[in-house]
Amino acid sequence: MDGGGGGKDRLADGARTGSGHGSRESGAAGREIEGPGIAAEGASARVEAREAAKPEPACRCGVNRDGLEELQKVPGMDQAMRIVAAVAVTLAAALAFYLARLPVPAILVLVALIVAGVVYLSLDVHAARTAQGRALIYTRRVAGTPMRVLRQGGVYQSATYLGPRRFEPVFAYHRAFDVMFDLEESLRAAGGHGIRRVLALGGGGYAWPKHALTEHPGLVMDVVEIDPAVEQVARRWFFVDELKELAGDRLRLVVADGREYLKGTSACYDAVVNDTFVGAVPARRLSTVEAARAVRNSLVPDGVYLTNVVSAGEGSDLTFLRDEVATLATVFKRVFVLPATDDELGGEDNYLVMATDAPVEVPEAVPFDDGFLGTVLHDDEE
Repeated sequence: MDGGGGGKDRLADGARTGSGHGSRESGAAGREIEGPGIAAEGASARVEAREAAKPEPACRCGVNRDGLEELQKVPGMDQAMRIVAAVAVTLAAALAFYLARLPVPAILVLVALIVAGVVYLSLDVHAARTAQGRALIYTRRVAGTPMRVLRQGGVYQSATYLGPRRFEPVFAYHRAFDVMFDLEESLRAAGGHGIRRVLALGGGGYAWPKHALTEHPGLVMDVVEIDPAVEQVARRWFFVDELKELAGDRLRLVVADGREYLKGTSACYDAVVNDTFVGAVPARRLSTVEAARAVRNSLVPDGVYLTNVVSAGEGSDLTFLRDEVATLATVFKRVFVLPATDDELGGEDNYLVMATDAPVEVPEAVPFDDGFLGTVLHDDEE
């Protein structure tokens, strides 16, 4: 097994992560990631730099300045605005008169209700019942940018920008999945194929499928989501209906258990992406040796498997990462670890684990040796 990857940072005992959440000491038996800025480097930084070089897409709903000037000159427009302003002032005066006649406690309650209503409307809050319990969908601002989030089990399950950026990925690890496209030349040389057909396990808000299908016009993707309620949430609030209309036959939405789908499918994929979670914990059924073998059987020769793994203990505990690397190393010839952590939305550190039989190099991966490997996971240990 090749735990390849260039750079100065290594995974070593006493894991310290120089991630976007800051350095954290770990009491777990891991290895140390030495040197600053590990999350600023790697797949996410390189993909962000590449995206930053792209020209800003024109907004479909951009303001036509000439049309705006014409609108301002429409006869009666000023008069209508004066009437609206007069009504607003009258209502405000009536509310002030009403409040003046109320006792202080009643005024405070009324003001609190008004403030709560304004906050509720600004967040655009919705609730949905899913197989994992109640999920909240609401709008928040990060660095001044509005985005809609899907929160469940105390963590963000997905997020989407609004407006013209709605197909751009929010989370760093979604952008880091694009490493597979950077390897296409090496994959063609090794196995005679690039990345054309992909299986995505775990839909959620369908953030990466939206990005990948709109950025790569020749890409074909099957997305498997276990919960039909989550798929409906994505269709209604995360632009998946629009994506389906744009992608057409290139996108197939499947409601099924990911493990069962792998067992029953006869399709062969150039890449498989695993982003399945139960709350904040990666789905165990798709993390074992038996699951890895099912993934490998669904890949073309020298295909690529990428899975999203999170730390625990606010970044200090890399036990699951070490176990998953050890598990995949028993099935694939090469395993790579790529840091992909978010500053604003990530409560834990994210890592992509990439496994393949292809003779490829991933310079942004973090090197590790056999001392980093954890426990191999099996189905019968669940």
